[in-house]
Amino acid sequence: MRIRATAAVAVVCGVAALTGAAMPAAQAAGTPGGTRPWQLAGHNTPATGKSAFTAAAATAKTPYPLAVTFSNVKVAGGKSAVTVGTSAIVHVPYSFTLTATNVDISASDFVVGLDLYHGSVAAPSADLYGDRPATCSVTSSMSSPEKVVTVETCKGTVDVYPKYDLANSDAGTSWHSVAWAVAYNGQNPGKPSDISKIGAASLTGQRSPAVQRLSRLTVNAAPEPVKKGRTLTITGSLTRANWEAHKYAGYTGQKVKLQFRKKGSSTYTTLKTLTTDSHGNLRTTYKATTDGYWRYSFAGTSTTPAVSAAGDYVDVK
Repeated sequence: MRIRATAAVAVVCGVAALTGAAMPAAQAAGTPGGTRPWQLAGHNTPATGKSAFTAAAATAKTPYPLAVTFSNVKVAGGKSAVTVGTSAIVHVPYSFTLTATNVDISASDFVVGLDLYHGSVAAPSADLYGDRPATCSVTSSMSSPEKVVTVETCKGTVDVYPKYDLANSDAGTSWHSVAWAVAYNGQNPGKPSDISKIGAASLTGQRSPAVQRLSRLTVNAAPEPVKKGRTLTITGSLTRANWEAHKYAGYTGQKVKLQFRKKGSSTYTTLKTLTTDSHGNLRTTYKATTDGYWRYSFAGTSTTPAVSAAGDYVDVK
């Protein structure tokens, strides 16, 4: 079970937020013991206007809509996919623009961040978040008797712990990003006395890269060296990260190309296409005619990135 102590990653318990406390990752999304800040917000359209608290909010005893909006959300520098292995922590950068109206963004308990969630916003199957909230810098500020509008650029990372955060079924494209902000306004995040004095805002459903199971591909051409006209046997294995077993396992039934690059050339030519067996293994034969490099190449799937083996050089006598 993943437990991370965070400085201000607000994880709410029901409607009571826990900041700077240890919290099991199994409760990170969709459970009564672990609603995330964007689920606390519960809406995409924050309130506007000068008043921070309303009678309705106080009566309902729920967080009030914080007058914050989000734009220019970007995750992983605009890449289409993030690949995750079995053990190494993956730090996914993000950035967005935050516009606040009559909100004290300099308060120590004003917290901003971004999550990645899998599946529906109402019941996500997984939630990925950062060890620390975003850091923001003011880019502009406008004051008038009626309001103060402040614009910030916010940056941070979503920190993915494959040992705890992901199930194999989470791989693929059904991911979205959500930018969020919470103003605790002096309330104890761990045990607030008045939930209605906490403000929250979020923007859900934003584009996110796919999250893929990192792949590996090997090749071995033998014998080395080989006489011209003799048969080479080319073996290999296609594996990918198993997030539940925490090891690499064979990727079965996948089309993989056998390719050859002649010595002195920079281009590989596809010779044939094979299918991995029940263990992800590959095996075929080919006649040796000239010196060069042999490799297998996999085009990838929605859940697994493309990968090519490093070429295995064979000297033909």
